Amino acid sequence: MGKGEATRERILEIAEAAVLAKGFGATSIDEVIAEAKLTKSGFFYHFKDKNALAREMVRRYVETNDKLFDDIFARGAQLSDDPLQAFLISLKLLAEIMADLPNGHPGCLIASICYQERLFDREVRDLTAQSVRGWNARFRAIFEGIAAVHPPREPIDLDDLAEMMSCIVDGGIIMSKTLNDPRRLERQILAFRTCVKLIFSPAHS
Repeated sequence: MGKGEATRERILEIAEAAVLAKGFGATSIDEVIAEAKLTKSGFFYHFKDKNALAREMVRRYVETNDKLFDDIFARGAQLSDDPLQAFLISLKLLAEIMADLPNGHPGCLIASICYQERLFDREVRDLTAQSVRGWNARFRAIFEGIAAVHPPREPIDLDDLAEMMSCIVDGGIIMSKTLNDPRRLERQILAFRTCVKLIFSPAHS
């Protein structure tokens, strides 16, 4: 990584941490510049304004999460050829990763942007919506594969089930922060895992 790229990454790290801690509106370019030990011209060399910074934060956040999901669900698929078991393994791995974060999950950048969407331009809002649709489509495809082998025990809309995954994670983050209990997110993921197992496991006669 070159010096310019490293500086850009440092700016994004600082800005994301600030936005997750106190929101986009309360995060100023000046404080990011001070934390990064840059001049204003140095900052504006990388980002022309605050919305440009927000766009790159979203892209970076989505890429990081996509890679995390790719790695976790690829690992689950390596450990089991059965789509249900592979997904259950992956959820267990995800819960373990969340449990290993020393101070809990720092927060969801997409949620932070949604809470203050009027502060952002259309491109930022479109990027956040696109990311959510992409994650929903990812999990919908997984559940389609599971349902093809293990028909659900009760009628359920697979789109709703796919969306529940994001709701569980974001809700678990909020619950963890509100109650100052980092383990809440881990437990919510494991509770969702149990629900998925019950939905697709064959009924005992």
